[in-house]
Amino acid sequence: MKMGKGIPLKDQDRIPWLCNLHDILLRDIASGQHVVLACSALKKAYRDVLIRGKECAPLQCDETGKDKQPAEVKLLVVHLSGSFEVISRRLLKRKGHFMPPELLQSQFDTLEPPSAPENFIQISVDKNLSEIIATVMETLK
Repeated sequence: MKMGKGIPLKDQDRIPWLCNLHDILLRDIASGQHVVLACSALKKAYRDVLIRGKECAPLQCDETGKDKQPAEVKLLVVHLSGSFEVISRRLLKRKGHFMPPELLQSQFDTLEPPSAPENFIQISVDKNLSEIIATVMETLK
């Protein structure tokens, strides 16, 4: 709702959502599914929450399961990189999306591109969709 109103999200807005995504990843992986999650985990700390859950969250989620050993998710981050100008042009063409184009600068300001030792690949958004998919699939083999 905040983003829809043009208000950038803060860590306290994102952390509970990321914790929920971690739990969904754990559940789906435990049931034998292969999972693709598309989200803007802009900071390393956000990606850490996706991997380790609330145990590594800078702002803690709820306290359920406090005595359990944290469960980790094996995660490959696919960082789609592009210039502000290219992404802005694409964002302006979207119809009915919750994020207004005015928030793009705040997303770039928050972005911490993945780096070693994170498990990631970087792909330019200048590639076409079939090339992006092929690169991801080849990396997953």
